[in-house]
Amino acid sequence: MSDAHNEEHQSAIRTPKQLIIAIAAGFLVPIICIVLLVQYVTAGKKVGAGSEGQTPEAIAARISPVADAGFTFKDVNAPKQLLSGEEVFKSTCAACHAAGVAGAPKVGDAGAWGPRLADGYDKVVGYALHGLRAMPAKGGNADLDDIEVARAVVYMANQSGGKFKEPEVPAPTAPAAAADASASAAASASTSAAASAASEPAAK
Repeated sequence: MSDAHNEEHQSAIRTPKQLIIAIAAGFLVPIICIVLLVQYVTAGKKVGAGSEGQTPEAIAARISPVADAGFTFKDVNAPKQLLSGEEVFKSTCAACHAAGVAGAPKVGDAGAWGPRLADGYDKVVGYALHGLRAMPAKGGNADLDDIEVARAVVYMANQSGGKFKEPEVPAPTAPAAAADASASAAASASTSAAASAASEPAAK
């Protein structure tokens, strides 16, 4: 009975070879598990230097909401695109003239506009250009061209019983015409110089 009892409590490792295998397995199994776990965690898509996250397209897509926020570059030498009377009214004049604020005649109210319409086109446009009582010059928008202000006056007056004619846009100013003439003269001079340079080798 004591022999049977001793056999139950004996170790599974009985030889030095089994001991070496058990020690090696004790070290290798955890190391293999750690390596596999690290590979599993880092196997996802890597983003950083050298990835598509640094391409010019990806960078442009990330900065475009900031880069485009209200910064539209305009050519200062390009001819100005004049706004219509309705556009000027909506952007500048409607703040007071849509509701009749601060004594401003409300658009569509023929009674309020009657005395002003009786003053005539030139006087009413003059009020808008230079200001009248609580209304600042050009409705407070100094960027407006005189033609744009006149168009807004015509729009509001005609909505309120007036029969004003739309102002005519004047011809381009002399400096713009002179610039066009000098540009065409420079172009023709460069063309003639190129033609003479081309004819000189042929003459030799």
